[in-house]
Amino acid sequence: MMSRIIIYTDGSCRPKNPGKGGWGFIALLQECEIHVNGGAEYTTNNVMEITAVIEALREFDNIQKFLIYTDSQYVINCAQGKWERKKNVELWKKYDTYAQGKDIIFEWVKAHNGDHYNELVDKLAKEGSE
Repeated sequence: MMSRIIIYTDGSCRPKNPGKGGWGFIALLQECEIHVNGGAEYTTNNVMEITAVIEALREFDNIQKFLIYTDSQYVINCAQGKWERKKNVELWKKYDTYAQGKDIIFEWVKAHNGDHYNELVDKLAKEGSE
């Protein structure tokens, strides 16, 4: 039985939203951690949040089961169809493409609340904006 890959994602904008943005994800594979990040010159926090998820799914396209931790209610609710995807429609189409056929569970984690990997991925996203 194949276990789920655990992914922590985050996005940020600095010094304000919209502004210079960064995204990051941390993948936990057995005893290995993979840290990936990137950024954009002018964007929004929500764009960076969904970009982090898309990039993780793209990176591990051959894996079918995901447990994704995020502090973004926007990502969780839009991905699960609870909220209408009024903005960032092209990104949501890209998400749908990478998510197709995957078994994805989203878990919300409170930001800046001491969760080790959430704190690490927050730092990674901020570094992506630099």
